[in-house]
Amino acid sequence: MQKVNNGKEPALKVVFLGGVGEIGKNMTALEFGEDIIIIDCGSAFPNGDMPGVDLVIPDVSYLTANRDKVRGIVLTHGHEDHIGGLPYILKELNVPVYGTRLTLALLESKFREHRMENVNLISVKPQSVITLGKNFRVEFVRVSHSVAGSCALAVTTPVGIVFHTGDFKVDYTPIDGNMIDLQRIAELGQKGVLLLLAESTNVERKGSSMSEATVGNSFNNIFAENADRRIFIATFASNIHRLQQIIDLAAKYKRKIAFSGRSMINVAECAAKIGELKYNKDAVVDIEKINKVEDKDLVIITTGSQGEPMSALTRMASDEFNKVRLGYNDTVVISASPIPGNERMVYNVINNLYRHGVRVIYERIAEVHVSGHACQDELQLIHSLIKPKYFIPVHGEYRHLKKHAELAMRMGMPSSNIILTDIGNCVSVTKKTIKFGDNVPAGYLLVDGLGVGDVGSVVLRDRKHLSEDGLFVVVVGVNTVSGEVTAVEITSRGFVYQKEDDLFEEAKEIVRRVVSHTDIKEIAGDYNALKNAIRKELKSFLFRKTRRNPMILSLILEN
Repeated sequence: MQKVNNGKEPALKVVFLGGVGEIGKNMTALEFGEDIIIIDCGSAFPNGDMPGVDLVIPDVSYLTANRDKVRGIVLTHGHEDHIGGLPYILKELNVPVYGTRLTLALLESKFREHRMENVNLISVKPQSVITLGKNFRVEFVRVSHSVAGSCALAVTTPVGIVFHTGDFKVDYTPIDGNMIDLQRIAELGQKGVLLLLAESTNVERKGSSMSEATVGNSFNNIFAENADRRIFIATFASNIHRLQQIIDLAAKYKRKIAFSGRSMINVAECAAKIGELKYNKDAVVDIEKINKVEDKDLVIITTGSQGEPMSALTRMASDEFNKVRLGYNDTVVISASPIPGNERMVYNVINNLYRHGVRVIYERIAEVHVSGHACQDELQLIHSLIKPKYFIPVHGEYRHLKKHAELAMRMGMPSSNIILTDIGNCVSVTKKTIKFGDNVPAGYLLVDGLGVGDVGSVVLRDRKHLSEDGLFVVVVGVNTVSGEVTAVEITSRGFVYQKEDDLFEEAKEIVRRVVSHTDIKEIAGDYNALKNAIRKELKSFLFRKTRRNPMILSLILEN
């Protein structure tokens, strides 16, 4: 590997572009000399302050400014918060992408939707080692998580090994029989790890996460107890191991399977194509033909475990899904816990299901979901095996990062060897030091329809203004020859009821008065000052009358 010889001790830059101080849009870059590699490229759900926005992705302006250095993107696993930004980012950075078979299969499905071709996808397996540029060698290490093909990354750099856990848990009874590779992780720890980047999602939870097999036992009981009823199970489409358990139980209880929801159908097809999901195609029935199957002979696997407005389960619960009608002989299992911020949507769906007379089973009343993220005991195990010199907690809100730092300190790590980061931070690491470097441009880009990054703070401010206070539009007709006002028309949306005649008439008089103080013939064609004057007077008048502050648009039409 190349060493930089500029009179200073060579340093590795760790650049955080997402996934710290937040849940979602995970993205970290490692830079040494003339080489940059990117770990993950995720997306996030928009929050309540982003009306109309479809998706949030990382701002990669730092990477595009250094595109000649970027050697590739390495992926830990196929969840949206780790791969969801790639269809947008790869249009800016044409670099190879490395991931396991299922991760790339999920990506290919996304690329087809975006009509992207000739993307350089390179499949790897656990224990694979790749070289990127002159300064990075990346080993993929098998871990357990709620999607198959998940890996941690051991990145060998000129200053030492960086170990990135990705999302993981320690499951001693995994569904596919492939346990997290603790032996290799221990070997890397014995070899010596300079820096550990470890996920922090469940650091607040004591003990260990339950095995995925626990869910299978609960499902078995549900199938047995609902033998004469139609069963629906809503879960994350990417949780292949859970889908496999449901499919196996359907076969055991001689039930047909129907997949519902576009992402569920896509993922099932992708996973089956590469052998990650196994089922008898004769046991699958099209969702449009389920009425021909008796309730006791059917299980429907559906999207909507997060109460997403357009998901299949949400539309079923709202009577907006014409292929399915829910009734008293239905049992719905929601096999997921609400992502923070989604709680209200999930419980709205549950309430609507109950209104249909459905029997509903969810996490609070049965063990129908287990987390894919490590709890405290599992995190401590990784720390004890890796024995890193330096530590940076990742994948969590600030409280998670803080709690993870405290966990590391309880295990004996000096606080001076731990750094808490935020988006845009750059950490400089040498064999002997770790410290903050200069920040880089970072943040987020908003995806709205076909637009990426064209919705900014001004547009969001206007959308919020419109949603909260409504719109008040004034159209003034003027005669440029006589200088007279020929007409004043007012309309509003989301402000007051349209037939507020007295209010509108007063507003028209204010507009006429403002225009009467202006020489129309003199300013013909340049009405900006007049529009501003109209808005100012109307704003004051409307607030005085209604204590509301609508967005005011004033238009001048010549005739």
